[in-house]
Amino acid sequence: MPAIALDSAREILRRVFGHADFRGLQGEVIAEVLAGRDALAVLPTGGGKSICYQVPALARPGLALVVSPLIALMSDQVEALKQVGVAAARMDSNIDPAERADIWRLIDQGALELLYVAPEGLMGEAILPRLRGRQLSLIAIDEAHCVSQWGHDFRPDYRALGRLADIFPGAPRLAVTATADARTREDIRAQLRLGDARELVASFARPELALAAERKQRRAARVAELVRARAGRSGIVYAGARDGTEALAAELAALGAPARAYHAGLDRRTRAERLDWFLNEESAVMVATIAFGMGIDKPDVRYVIHADPPASIEAYWQEVGRAGRDGAPAEGVTLYSPADMAWAMRRVASRDLPDEVRSAQIRKVRQLYAMLEGLSCRAAAVRRYFGEEGVEACGVCDLCLSPVEGVDATEAAQKALSAVHRLNGRFGRGRVVDHLIGKTKDVSEAEAGLSTFGIGADLKAAGWRELIDRLLFDGLIVEDPNDGRPLIGLGDAAGVRAVYRGERRVMTRRPLSVERGPRGARGADAVQPADAPLFERLRAWRRDEARRQGVPPYVIFNDRTLADLARERPATPEALARIGGVGQVKLSRYGDAVLRILEAEREPAP
Repeated sequence: MPAIALDSAREILRRVFGHADFRGLQGEVIAEVLAGRDALAVLPTGGGKSICYQVPALARPGLALVVSPLIALMSDQVEALKQVGVAAARMDSNIDPAERADIWRLIDQGALELLYVAPEGLMGEAILPRLRGRQLSLIAIDEAHCVSQWGHDFRPDYRALGRLADIFPGAPRLAVTATADARTREDIRAQLRLGDARELVASFARPELALAAERKQRRAARVAELVRARAGRSGIVYAGARDGTEALAAELAALGAPARAYHAGLDRRTRAERLDWFLNEESAVMVATIAFGMGIDKPDVRYVIHADPPASIEAYWQEVGRAGRDGAPAEGVTLYSPADMAWAMRRVASRDLPDEVRSAQIRKVRQLYAMLEGLSCRAAAVRRYFGEEGVEACGVCDLCLSPVEGVDATEAAQKALSAVHRLNGRFGRGRVVDHLIGKTKDVSEAEAGLSTFGIGADLKAAGWRELIDRLLFDGLIVEDPNDGRPLIGLGDAAGVRAVYRGERRVMTRRPLSVERGPRGARGADAVQPADAPLFERLRAWRRDEARRQGVPPYVIFNDRTLADLARERPATPEALARIGGVGQVKLSRYGDAVLRILEAEREPAP
C-alpha cells in the first residue's frame, strides 16, 4: 500500500487526541510505521509511546494488534481510547465468553480498530489461528524489553513473538519500550527478527523528576514521614515482598493516609477494586510490589518511594518514571542498604542462569548501588548508563541541590581490607570494626598479635561502619549470609589489589544535612493562585463525571488540560478545541459542560 503522509497522522492526533503536534521522536517513529516499515523505539516513561502505534492504527487500513504484558496496562489504554471514540478492545483471561464473542463479531465486521492481547494469549490456539489471513494495520509489541534475557523483566513468552514476522508478513511491526541499554536493544532486534528496522532512541531525560536516595534507617517510620510530608498527593510506595506491602499500608492508613496494598497474593476481585480506587482517587497512595503500575497511565502520581530498592537501573527508571507522567514536578525517593544489595546478589546467584547472563545481572546490581551511593547527579548517572552522551547535571536531584563532598578514604580502606584479609572471613562487620579500633572483648593472643589489631583507633566505630558499607557497595568486600549471621570476606581480587597499590581510590560521602521539602504541584504546571479556585471546580466536575461513567478521572481530561483551561479560560467551542487534550469527541461530549463552568467564572458576583 502507498505510504501515508505524516500530515494525515498529525490531523488524527489533533482531531482524536486533541494534541497539536507530535513530541520528541513520535513523528519519526510514526513515519516509519506509516511507510510500512518495522521499527524499534525507546522512549522514556511518559514520553507518549502509545501514540506511536495508536495514531498509525487509525491511519492504516486493517486491525492493529497490540501485545502488552499486563491486563491492567491493556484495560487502561482501551478505556482511554474508548473515551476519544476509538473502537478498541482487549482479549485476556478476564473477558467472559459472551464479551469475547462480541469482540470477534466486531473483528469479522471490520469494526474494531485496535485489539490488545497478552503474549501468552496471542500465541495460543484461541486467538492466533483466527487472526491468520486478516489484514493487520500494524503489530505493536509494548514493553519490548521483556523479550531480552539481558533486560530487567525477561518473559520467555515474548520470545515466540518473532514468529509474527512470518505469520503476518505485510504488517509493519513496532517494538516499543522505555528502558533498554545497547545490549538489550540488540537482543530485542534479534529475538523479534527486526532485521534492518530503524532504531530510534530518545533522550532518557525526565527534567520534571527530582531524584533522591538515602541509606535505609527505621524503614517504616521513614516511609511514613515521607508520605505524611506529601499529604494530598497521589503516590506509589514500592516494597520488595507481599507482606511488606500489607504492613506498610496498614501503618500509613493508621496515620491517616489513604493507603492500600496491592500484590499478586490478593484475589482478582480485590486487586481490581484497589486498582480502580487508585485510578479514581486523586490523593491515593498504593503500597505495592514492583509489577504494579506498569503501563498504567495515571498522570497525577506525584511521587514514587522505594521502601526497598529495585533490581536494576532499568527497573528503577521505569518505576520512578510512573510519577510525573503529566509533565508536572514529581519525585522519586529510594531507601537502600548494604543488606539490600547482598540480598539482590544472593537472588541472582540462586537463579538457574547461564554464566554470562548471571555475570551481566550481577553487574547491573552493582551499577544500581553505585548510582544510589554516588557523589554526583543521579539523573545524569542514569542517562550515561543507557549510553546517552553529552549529559549535564539535572539541577533538581538531591545531589545537585545538596552537594556531597567526596572524601578520599583510600588509606582507611587499605586498613579495613587488610583486617578482613587477616581475619580470614571468620567474622561479621561488628567484630571487624572492634578489631580495627582495638576494642574486641576477650581478644585472643593470636588476634591481638595481628598487625591490623587497633590500627584504626583514630576513627570512630560509626566511621568504620560507613566505610565497610562503601566497600560492600564497591564489591571490594562481600558478605556471606551464613544462616542469618553474615560473615565478611574479600571481594573483587583485582580491585582489592588496585586499592592496596594506590591505583584505585576509595571515596566516601560527607553529606551536608539539608532537608528538601516535597516537590510537585497538582497541575501540569504550578497553578497560579488566581486560577486555583477554577482549577478545583474543574477537578470537581471531572470527578463527578468520572464517577457517573465509572472511569478514572484522567481519561476525561488530565490535570495538564484542566490547568490550561483554568489559565486560558476559552469562551467558545473553537477556543476550547485549541486547548491541548481536547479532541473532537471530547469537545462534543464535554464542551458544553466545561464552557458553562468557565462562563460562570466570568459572571460578575451579584
